[in-house]
Amino acid sequence: MDSVLLDSDVVLDFLFDRKPFSLEALQIMSLCENQKLKGYITPVIISNLYYILRKQASHKLVVEKLKQLLTIIDVLSMDKQTVLSAIHSEFKDFEDALQNCSAQNSGEVKTILTRNGKDFKKSKLAILTPEMYLNSHPNI
Repeated sequence: MDSVLLDSDVVLDFLFDRKPFSLEALQIMSLCENQKLKGYITPVIISNLYYILRKQASHKLVVEKLKQLLTIIDVLSMDKQTVLSAIHSEFKDFEDALQNCSAQNSGEVKTILTRNGKDFKKSKLAILTPEMYLNSHPNI
């Protein structure tokens, strides 16, 4: 089973049904829910999701949605080594560096699913859009 990091944009496409990207995001989440794909996010993504969702809903509802999300995907660790790796990386955006280094340091994640591939040009991991991933894995 593949392990992937889901970038914030993919999760937001799913949660907010953002067309035309929500269909692929839903398919990715369904694969995670059916245990055909191991999906991960990071603590930074959780924080960003909370901040964005909180603008539209109560704390209680947002926390409930995050709990539901965490029933189908896991959270990667971020520790001092991850932060130092991000600081010393060649990434222009520190948040993207944290995401990438967390995925790389996990030893499990080989792919980052994002619609912002240019943000991860310096990554050693495979960078794919959800659509590209689904097209390259038609049998899952």
